[in-house]
Amino acid sequence: MEIFQTVEAFKDYTKAMKAAGKTIALVPTMGALHAGHIALMEAARKAADVVIASVFVNPTQFGPNEDYEAYPRAFSEDCEKLKQVPVDAVFHPEPAALYPEGYATYVAVEGDITNKLCGAQRPGHFRGVATVVTKLLHLARADKAFFGQKDAQQLIIIKKMTRDLNFDIEIIGCPIVREKDGLAMSSRNAYLNPEERKAATCLSKSIALGESIIKKGLPARELKDRMEKIIKGEPLAKMDYLEIVDLNTLQPVECINDSVLVAMAVHFGKTRLIDNFICEI
Repeated sequence: MEIFQTVEAFKDYTKAMKAAGKTIALVPTMGALHAGHIALMEAARKAADVVIASVFVNPTQFGPNEDYEAYPRAFSEDCEKLKQVPVDAVFHPEPAALYPEGYATYVAVEGDITNKLCGAQRPGHFRGVATVVTKLLHLARADKAFFGQKDAQQLIIIKKMTRDLNFDIEIIGCPIVREKDGLAMSSRNAYLNPEERKAATCLSKSIALGESIIKKGLPARELKDRMEKIIKGEPLAKMDYLEIVDLNTLQPVECINDSVLVAMAVHFGKTRLIDNFICEI
């Protein structure tokens, strides 16, 4: 497994792979890898000749009061996990490699697709995501890129961005991977103390209820109220949002008559966790 920290060396590698006729799959990550990330790598391994993981905590997607400095970093441990897949190459640049002094160019996907859900609570977040993903797809010369459904809004935005900009790439979403007790795997789970970790299972309990009762014609308000009741019944949970929206436009729906995304964000202490499920009628 090769590790690249400079843009120039990484570009030389991907150029050589394409010249050799290889297909390339990219899995962008911010590191602190867990089984959910590894599932993405394994899906990529089946889909391409060369699998590249990026491990980069992207500063442009963090707000001024968010956890950029504290975000978990465990590159040596990450590499050991990636070797087991196996991954062919890792791109692990310093922030200055992607955002050198004087950097001034950003990619912004506009409209409600970025202003709803997490975008409403984290201004500028998806501009940072769209910018770094554009750079990584370009540098990797990727034919396919893999993202987890846990970050459903991010996945929808990246698919739209690549369509709008005519990228010749396939964006592939992979299912959420969960702990044995149902909690969606996330690098931020490491922030939770034992009481918060136990309380956080209210997210997956709410998801399980939603999945069991959703059906065509069900009023969205009824579904939302019943799911919210579970979360509001947990004293350590502070709800950011729980919304039921059209899967493509992210506009709120009144009745379940089409494909919808049911998404939530909830705080446990200082930790903000997200979860969701998709229903395609």
